[in-house]
Amino acid sequence: MLADHLLAELARDDGPVGPRSGLPLNRRLAEALRRAILEGRLGAGERLPSSRELAQDLRLSRNTVVAALEQLAAEGYVRGRVGSGTFVADLPARNGGSARMRRPGATATARLSNRGQQLARQRNAQHLEIQPFTPGPADFSAFPLALWQRLQNKHWRQARPEMLDYTTSGGYGPLRRAVADHLRVARGLRLEPDQVIITSGTQQSLELCARLLADEGDTVWIEDPAYWGAVKALTACGLRLHPVAVDEQGWAAPTLPGPPPRLIYVTPSHQYPTGAVMPLVRRRVLLAEAARHQAWVLEDDYDSEFRFDAAPVAALAGLDDDSRVCYLGTFSKVLYPGVKLGYLVAPPALVDDLRQAHYDLNRPGQLPLQAALAEFIELGHFAHALRRARQTYAARRALLLQALQPLLAHPGVALHGAAQGLHLCLRLPPDIDDAALAQQLAAQGITVRPLSAYCLQRRDLRGLVIGYGYAAPALIAPCAERLVSTVQAALAAVTAPGR
Repeated sequence: MLADHLLAELARDDGPVGPRSGLPLNRRLAEALRRAILEGRLGAGERLPSSRELAQDLRLSRNTVVAALEQLAAEGYVRGRVGSGTFVADLPARNGGSARMRRPGATATARLSNRGQQLARQRNAQHLEIQPFTPGPADFSAFPLALWQRLQNKHWRQARPEMLDYTTSGGYGPLRRAVADHLRVARGLRLEPDQVIITSGTQQSLELCARLLADEGDTVWIEDPAYWGAVKALTACGLRLHPVAVDEQGWAAPTLPGPPPRLIYVTPSHQYPTGAVMPLVRRRVLLAEAARHQAWVLEDDYDSEFRFDAAPVAALAGLDDDSRVCYLGTFSKVLYPGVKLGYLVAPPALVDDLRQAHYDLNRPGQLPLQAALAEFIELGHFAHALRRARQTYAARRALLLQALQPLLAHPGVALHGAAQGLHLCLRLPPDIDDAALAQQLAAQGITVRPLSAYCLQRRDLRGLVIGYGYAAPALIAPCAERLVSTVQAALAAVTAPGR
């Protein structure tokens, strides 16, 4: 009986129309009737009880029932006949089949594109993000949170109407000037503020360049092993990846035959994930290759702010005399990851087109946040925060390096990339199963990444990528000791007699 079914649905605490749904009673009743129609409990042309009968059977007010029926009529689920009553409408079949709602548990066939299927299979954000190492929440104690909150509150209170709109200028003017001034001094770039486009981070900058500078099917040279976010973004744009091997000095000239590149993606300041720093000679070779192929270079200046044993290496874009380098940077490492603000420094010939495309595709805004960051930089707080962050991260790095020393006595074990950045790479012999080793450590609450998981074509690299930038100092030594003992056991297993 319809009334019994509706009463049961309305009384179910865990149901979509139950008392805990938060919906008004007339909406709950309308939804229960709608579901009964879509599930086939009420067939097309079937007459519903009168509003008076339903109200009596359900022990509801007639006004509640009338409101529910009027809602269903407005949506086309029922129709009234003068003098005859209310009837279930003859609903059109969906997808050439039944108009019935899918039963709970039924699954629809995923209709992803080939590209979408490839992207969905690569759930890299969960498995390849370097940030974790020690258990517990990330430690952002080096960041002046109270000061940052005051600046944000100030600019929200003073926000003019135009500050709440989209921006077509590429970002808040004072912030673009502040970024340009910072990059001239810190990274050796030759640029004007108009070349700076404020984005939501490196990922958005990368996607913007890929969309505008290459067509589907074009070739992009990319480091191998590679930053998973770049792999995702470039694949999503339909580009063909041509892996270029990385060694102890970063990007090496490609040796495999193939079509010329339209784009070249590199992380020269601190290669992701090996940590290699590209020397001047290779930087010049890369720029010469780009000029020879008329290709654009996408320089992801990853972790460039943090070099502990010497002054930071000048950016590749600072050597670019041919205006072929698009420089990608972010504030997330000095501030905090969730700030979601970055910048793209475009070659002069591309500025207008990239800025317009950024507006058309992304509808950039957040001007009050950008204004707070501009003042944060202008008043010297950014430089102070950077110095403090360097000191904090250097101390954490020293703790980790000291704890990892026992491993260096084993043949084939080496530390790479420790001179810069917020992660290092513990290289292991090629017969070590680094993925299994990472899983063993995860079972102990220690999150590291297998180096082999970042490789596109290479099968010779094994190691663990260890992030320490956001690890609480008190946890570094004990977690690293567990890591050392686990790795030592794995090394002993592969060198045991009889293998």
